[in-house]
Amino acid sequence: MINKKIALVVFFFVFLFSGLGSYYVFSRNADQRFFSPLSDYKPPVNGNGNNVDNEPKTQECPLNGALYSKNQEAVWSKRRPLGVMIENHTEARPQSGLSSADVVFEAIAEGGITRFLAVYYCQDASIIGPVRSARIYFIRLLEGFGKNPLYAHVGGANTPGPADALGYLGELGWSSYNDLNQFSVPFPNFWRDYDRLPDRATEHTVYSSTKKLWQYAKDKRDLTNVDEDDVAWNKTFTSWKFKDDEKLEKRGTIAKVDFGFSNNLASDFNVVWSYDKSSNSYKRDNGGAPHIDKNTGKPITSKNVVVMFAKESPANDGYEGGHLLYKVVGSGEALIFQDGKVIEGSWSKEDEESQLKFLDKNDDEVSIVRGQVFIEILPIGNKVDY
Repeated sequence: MINKKIALVVFFFVFLFSGLGSYYVFSRNADQRFFSPLSDYKPPVNGNGNNVDNEPKTQECPLNGALYSKNQEAVWSKRRPLGVMIENHTEARPQSGLSSADVVFEAIAEGGITRFLAVYYCQDASIIGPVRSARIYFIRLLEGFGKNPLYAHVGGANTPGPADALGYLGELGWSSYNDLNQFSVPFPNFWRDYDRLPDRATEHTVYSSTKKLWQYAKDKRDLTNVDEDDVAWNKTFTSWKFKDDEKLEKRGTIAKVDFGFSNNLASDFNVVWSYDKSSNSYKRDNGGAPHIDKNTGKPITSKNVVVMFAKESPANDGYEGGHLLYKVVGSGEALIFQDGKVIEGSWSKEDEESQLKFLDKNDDEVSIVRGQVFIEILPIGNKVDY
């Protein structure tokens, strides 16, 4: 009887440790197999998920004025703008998908570390990320992109107080509707990829794709270009004014735009935008190095760089990381860089649902050069060299 008990105990521990050993050996591989780019993932045609189309470019993107073909318009006209929170921690670089966004906002999340709100509509990004958590001022900016824009993120600030992003999403009625929080949106719409940026902490490994998020919103939330009440997203949306590139001989000579966000970790988050006159675009350096989009392997460039000065204040909500607030509703000073020149003007956002406007010194709206718009939100008083 004793021998049987001993045998059973031995068998139990052999079974237990063999199971734990198998989990240790295979779980990492399982994570990589099931949380990496998926079996139905198709490599992008030109490195960013957008199909090459040689048809005439006559159709204006409502978000940034870039011109596309009628075939491309037919694709985007069936969906709605999608905002994605993409982090800028040094371990999150190079990010994936920033160059495919129509509009990008950048501001400090906490501790001097910046974060991006990348807004997609007219272009796809085969992979986007690393995706991180929501901040309330980014939500307020996204509210200007029509009725119920999609918002993708991984959790968010939820400490009771003025920075409670998740609480604000509930107040808006976005939660479990146009809000695509990774904690409520199942795999495979978000996944972890430990190989894309090797040897990084787990929090820097969440990715998604515009295709999957738009498809999920359509299939599970009944959100296409219209919502469940058949109301079009752009019923409340106002496009910026747009213009073509300035003629080569009339382009300006401002070669660089150089600034930082805070005194904390300053060198890692300093930004330099270098102007290329021939392409009439600005190339981004971040932390002293070219800022590369991993999807394309090329530097991030933009047609318009807007520096928007906003009041920064601490949330004082008890969060040890130090939640911040940026006043992005109202008005303030702005520098608009385009065509190698600068317009010293202002920004205005009448209320949460209004789109930002950029104005010159005469309070006339500034026309955006067709193409990506990159909006840098700096605390009032920060220095910008150009």
